[in-house]
Amino acid sequence: MPSVLFESQYNPPAAFFAELLGADALWLEAHDNYRKQTYRNRCLLLTAQGVQPLTVPVVDGNRSEKVLTSAIEIDYRQNWVHRHWRTLQTAYGGTPYFEYYADYLHDIYVQKPQLLFDLNLLLIRFYLRCLRLRLPVHLTAEYSPPLLPAFDSPLAPDFVRDRRDWLTPKDSASSGPDRKSVHPYPQSFGKDFVPGLSILDLLFMQGPAAGSFLA
Repeated sequence: MPSVLFESQYNPPAAFFAELLGADALWLEAHDNYRKQTYRNRCLLLTAQGVQPLTVPVVDGNRSEKVLTSAIEIDYRQNWVHRHWRTLQTAYGGTPYFEYYADYLHDIYVQKPQLLFDLNLLLIRFYLRCLRLRLPVHLTAEYSPPLLPAFDSPLAPDFVRDRRDWLTPKDSASSGPDRKSVHPYPQSFGKDFVPGLSILDLLFMQGPAAGSFLA
């Protein structure tokens, strides 16, 4: 099966991990320029008020798109960790598996990595373990345009599934599941299934069974 190439994402959508089923490896793009309003620094959660984005503030955000994603620093002058954690507790504190994962997640946040890329990598590795997706995670050595090998590897392009910027927050505007969604599962709020949410929504609702909704 091909390896999959994604950009770094913060609490990625469940569809990010669905793409990894059967893959040989996950490659994370370490040499792209940062882009605003993407999953690089935001995720989508379901609250009583509907879908809510959580955004990690970055240092010098106005000039951030001229900086490599892997060099973007997190702005801890803003108390975003507290806000994100309070939102998670409010939205998911009553779900079946919030307490099951809460301590592990909290331990990652309190490390306060300097770089956004490092925070995302810690979270992605944690979710891979939760979903029992046992595949190596590699970082690209240089940037290559779409559809070309983006790293020093003997693999041909046919064996690398390029999914950089394949998922965007705009996808969440869809009214129902699509090819970038996962199988519907019971959610905390509303009657209709809401696609495009962070993997956290699925984990908090389904726990160790979450992986079965990715296929």
